[in-house]
This record gives sequence, structure tokens and C-alpha cells, in this order.
Amino acid sequence: MFLLAFGESLAVVSLLLPATAILFALSGLLGASGIPFWPCWAAAALGAILGDCVSYWIGHRFKDRLPRLWPLTRVPDLLPRGQAFFHKWGVAGVFIGRFFGPLRAAVPLVAGTCGMKLLPFMLANLASALVWATGILSPGFLAMLTLH
Repeated sequence: MFLLAFGESLAVVSLLLPATAILFALSGLLGASGIPFWPCWAAAALGAILGDCVSYWIGHRFKDRLPRLWPLTRVPDLLPRGQAFFHKWGVAGVFIGRFFGPLRAAVPLVAGTCGMKLLPFMLANLASALVWATGILSPGFLAMLTLH
């Protein structure tokens, strides 16, 4: 759970890894197998939080060089779309971005490049990761639990 959520939240990796679908499928297995929900939820939330933190750090560290680095050269519209979204929504965009595919990979990266303060970033990151982990793991878990 941790590694899938980490990869899902890590800049660029999330574009290559269908972790949302895998996590959703695994949530059904949790309900069917009797594996406790809360440790898996915590692992998914922590993975998502750390993935965004690493993405933020990469954005902060490499700022203007990012568009020239592989693999971002392969998706040239990712950063401009993320920047437009971030400039429009700010801190709320960090929260909202977690729930929308390609934005999930770009917004934390862009937040770092734009020099967003760490505390507001972390508050939005923590809150969105907790909601995301609940939303991705609960439906399948509860459905399978109900069927058994």
C-alpha cells in the first residue's frame, strides 16, 4: 500500500503507474481477506504524503531546470498545466490536485518551483492524503465486507 501510494503521488512516476486502480482492487481484497483496514489506510496515506513531499522537494531544488529534464521533456504540457492550475487555486490546488490524474503528478512539483511555503503545502498535503486514502480504500473494503 505504501509503495503504490508513494509511486502514485511521486512526480512523473504517477503517469506511468496505474496505482489508483491497483489500490482500489486491493481494497476489495482487504475486505474479503480480513486484513485490518487501518494499518493499510495509514500506509497508503503515508506513502501519498511522502510522494508529494519528494515531488515538492524536486520542484524546489530544480526549479527552472525541470522543463529540460527527462522525463518532463516527454510531457512538455505537464508543467505549464500544473502552473496554471496552481496559480489559479494556490493552497486549495494542492489539496484538489491529488484527486485528478495528471495534476497529481504536477501540482506538488509546481508548488516547489513556485516557492510555496512549506507549512501551507504540508497542511494541504496531509489533509488531501488522508481524504484520498479513505476514498480509494473504503469503497472496495466496505463492499467486500458487506458481501461476506
